[in-house]
Amino acid sequence: MNATQDPTSSALPPPAVQNQFLQYSITKKKRDGEDDTSVMVTWKNYLFEEVDGQQSTAPLNAYCFMTGFTDSITYSATFIWCAFQTGNSLRLALAFARLFDGQHDPSFDVPDGLALCSLLMFIVGAFMGRLGDRLGCKTRLWLTLGTFVQTLLTMVATIAIWKSHQGSIADGPSHPAWTSMLSFVCIGSMSASMGLQAIMGRRINTQFGTTVVFTSVWCELMADPKLFNIRRIVISRDHKIMAIIFMFLGGVVGRVLIDRVGSAATLAIGTVIRLIVTVWWLFIPEEQGRICL
Repeated sequence: MNATQDPTSSALPPPAVQNQFLQYSITKKKRDGEDDTSVMVTWKNYLFEEVDGQQSTAPLNAYCFMTGFTDSITYSATFIWCAFQTGNSLRLALAFARLFDGQHDPSFDVPDGLALCSLLMFIVGAFMGRLGDRLGCKTRLWLTLGTFVQTLLTMVATIAIWKSHQGSIADGPSHPAWTSMLSFVCIGSMSASMGLQAIMGRRINTQFGTTVVFTSVWCELMADPKLFNIRRIVISRDHKIMAIIFMFLGGVVGRVLIDRVGSAATLAIGTVIRLIVTVWWLFIPEEQGRICL
């Protein structure tokens, strides 16, 4: 009977165990894909949550610290500010006024060029800050991304001044320590980082007001009606005092480091601080009372 049996009739279906294994594999892959999608959605929602401005005091204080820290480096080397653009604007006005002093001096010296570079790049950095309007100026995504861009710009400034092999302390307002093309790259990168920081800090809309323009901070502090109400916490006053203190500390620390290790190493330390603040923004709590879609 075995000899006459049709060979095709002896084919058996695949074992049930094999079918169960295939079904389990397909189900597992589908579940893994759903888990990956769920994780991505969770991260996206987390990054697009708006941070609580009242709990953003620490990174904003770090911004103020970096203002003093960064300006101490550029002012010590060139007598040029990379954050306080009022002085640079006035310096350019005085350079233009030399055309009418009777001698018609058309010269444009290195400090004037550095001031112009700083002002223009500050404006470029400020325009970069407007990208936050598309991502949400208070979202974790933008605050982390924008601060990381500040970190990269500070790192570029560090590399530029390190490769220039120039000094750290100017001999006088007319004899800056930085005169090479790489010095312009350094000043420009630092100014762009400060312009970006200025817009980001302003758009958070806290009692800090600004992390760069401290003339306005002083004015708002002196005009605060609760300035002398020392028996209670007044956020509108206390945050401005903290901003001034941290800016002052940044200037002191920056100058001390310049005297000890030089401007390149000091900028490298500033890059690390920027990176820490970048990560810091990821852990600021969400603003309560908002619905994130």
